[in-house]
Amino acid sequence: MSIHTKTAIEAIKRSPFQAVSAIFVLALTFFVATTVAILVYASNKSLSYFETRPQIIAFLKDDAKADGISALQNKLAIDIRIKDVKFVPKEEALAIYKKATEDNPQLAELVSPSIFPASLEFSVTDLKLAEKIIEEVRSEAIVDQVGFTANLGGEKSLGDVVTRLKTISYYLRLGGIVFVGVLAATSFLVLLVIISMRMTSRKGEIEILSLIGATPKFVSSPIVLEGIIYAILGVAIGWTTSFIMWLYVSPSLISYFGEIPILPKSPITYFLLFAIILGTETLVGFTLALVGSLVAVKRSLKKAK
Repeated sequence: MSIHTKTAIEAIKRSPFQAVSAIFVLALTFFVATTVAILVYASNKSLSYFETRPQIIAFLKDDAKADGISALQNKLAIDIRIKDVKFVPKEEALAIYKKATEDNPQLAELVSPSIFPASLEFSVTDLKLAEKIIEEVRSEAIVDQVGFTANLGGEKSLGDVVTRLKTISYYLRLGGIVFVGVLAATSFLVLLVIISMRMTSRKGEIEILSLIGATPKFVSSPIVLEGIIYAILGVAIGWTTSFIMWLYVSPSLISYFGEIPILPKSPITYFLLFAIILGTETLVGFTLALVGSLVAVKRSLKKAK
């Protein structure tokens, strides 16, 4: 262990409450940063899911002929804006209904395939194109009406759904950036104050070191190392706390949202996501501590002269 590291550790031991205060503020900053990063990731995944998920169902009229259905299906299949076209006959629609009401079999006994319309289900390559495509499909002679899956509501609500998702994602990013920015600025100021107090408490020692020819780098190195230690501990505690929290709630969230991939289901991808966040936060914390310490040291040395 170098002399600078030993000096930094001794300084931390001499003023533990200041050290705990700095580490606590940094840990809170990176706990919130990790949590916000995961929330932004989840919102982006949700938005991407609803923008690409097959949602549109064209319900066909009862008198629709097989050749007309086939022609419309082929027409949709060759449209570059449309993908995953599937024909659902009445019998299959009834089977879907029975599966959905299997907890109450009496409901299934009261219906017959004749009351369920056949349909063509398909998705779009971009949800922005959906409204125009719906208008085109609705104008087809054999189409009765158009609806959506995934409980998104009727066709008039499509634009509202996408707009709401994008608005939520935007404000989540903006709010997260502002909140984390405020906490980061607070952490920076706390580091400045604590490092400045360290320099003041070591004023006599620094003067002696300067008189015997110690360079400014030699004098400032323990102080900078102390700030870096605060940052590393703050990142480790904040990230670990957030990681444990998400590790605890993730199974429930994944189960609740079902097919919507708000969080990675693969353990490797899940841990890789948090590893990327940890790496980014470590770099940010190191930079924050380095800049804060150097600024505080420079200001203190100027005053000493």
